[in-house]
Amino acid sequence: VQLQAFGGGLVQAGGSLRLSCAASGRTLSILRMGWFRQAPGKEREFVAAFTWHGTSTSYADSVKGRFTISRDYSKDALNLQMNSLKVEDTAVYYCAADKSLSDGLPTSTTRYKYWGQGTQVTVSS
Repeated sequence: VQLQAFGGGLVQAGGSLRLSCAASGRTLSILRMGWFRQAPGKEREFVAAFTWHGTSTSYADSVKGRFTISRDYSKDALNLQMNSLKVEDTAVYYCAADKSLSDGLPTSTTRYKYWGQGTQVTVSS
């Protein structure tokens, strides 16, 4: 499974961005996908996750009500719509995938086997 994330950029606080993560390879084996982010000097943290063949979602408290994770079935892609962006949302955003669903939608980076390259999101004040 290969993942490629894109859609990052520079936006003012209060603005919106839409990230996408294209999956290729053995995508039929994917059972969950998620977005994580890493700000400078901080650990990579969970943002949102989605069951690839279902509709279950999970969000970090910090993004609930502002971010929406979804799947684009026509493109085999995972989207993250980010609204009402805040300066503290600035980070490199990574998409991740895994072939397991036995433990639901975990928030730990160790529970996701496949990772895409990051895409930078910068929110200015």
